[in-house]
Amino acid sequence: MNTDTTNQQFLLAARPQGEIKPSDFTLMDAPMPEPGPGEFLVEVHYLAVEPAMKGWIEARVDYIAPVEIGEVMRGQGAGVVIASNNAQFPVGTAVTGHVGWQRYMVTDGKSMPVRALPQGVSLSNGLNVLGITGLTAYFGMLEIGKPGKGDTVLVSGAAGATGSVAGQLARLQGARVIGIAGGPEKCAWLVSELGFDGAIDYKHEDSAARIAQLCPDGLDVYFDNVGGDILDAALANLADRARVVLCGGISRYNQTGPIPGPANYFNLVYRRARMEGFIVIDYAARFGEASQALSQLLASGQLRSKETIAEGFEALPHALIGLFRGSNIGKQLVAVRH
Repeated sequence: MNTDTTNQQFLLAARPQGEIKPSDFTLMDAPMPEPGPGEFLVEVHYLAVEPAMKGWIEARVDYIAPVEIGEVMRGQGAGVVIASNNAQFPVGTAVTGHVGWQRYMVTDGKSMPVRALPQGVSLSNGLNVLGITGLTAYFGMLEIGKPGKGDTVLVSGAAGATGSVAGQLARLQGARVIGIAGGPEKCAWLVSELGFDGAIDYKHEDSAARIAQLCPDGLDVYFDNVGGDILDAALANLADRARVVLCGGISRYNQTGPIPGPANYFNLVYRRARMEGFIVIDYAARFGEASQALSQLLASGQLRSKETIAEGFEALPHALIGLFRGSNIGKQLVAVRH
């Protein structure tokens, strides 16, 4: 049973202007929560940081309500039940879900949605391959991209949590996969560890020229995590009937002022291609199906994962800032347990 008397939390202190700053959050101590009837207490071991968090704290028009000033920062976490009045979540159950930036949280499992992790799945993978990023890759690639045998698939942000899973899923469908990432270490990981057929280092190479070189017959699927110039370069290299999956736009998240649209969008007409955006929560009713499939791929070794882990609860703001600077390989997590 937990013997602590306080619960550390990060609250949103200010809406960022441009790049996120540590001062946009306030670290504070709150009373230790106690589970009531039907509730259980979770000790959080890991918290995830996501690109979508920038939109939540900027309060721009979005698919989800913003985090308000003074509220606990929203976030996905994984931990263990340490006290319970809920038979469905007994003490010792490993769970993942909406926990917020705090060390402990009380829930009935529905008001703050959490789910038990499958047997044998680590807490870190509960936030990685089986978390929102892995689910996003699953539905975005397989339901919208629909890669087939012999297709050429390009993935931007390929060394991140979503891109790395999306590319591997395309390979398992028999596609030829090229990843775009920043730096030789990330590109080497894509090819040597994940089995990508090629990699483009956007920091040191001409991305547009390399896309044309590595994909001479055009792109059948482009899975976009970044937007900007790389999206334009991909649109210029589409094959007939190509599918462009709009997953994220990390290149634009720190921009201020008007954001230009893609200049090469009309190639969608010439190539009779389709460009579609999506939000993973649209597939919430099928999360169980996806989790089971991804769990089996992990267990069989057909799907690999990697986490970049920052140590200490106080590291959360810096880990989020680092995410937008490309400091992570795979999923960015923060280990928050004492």
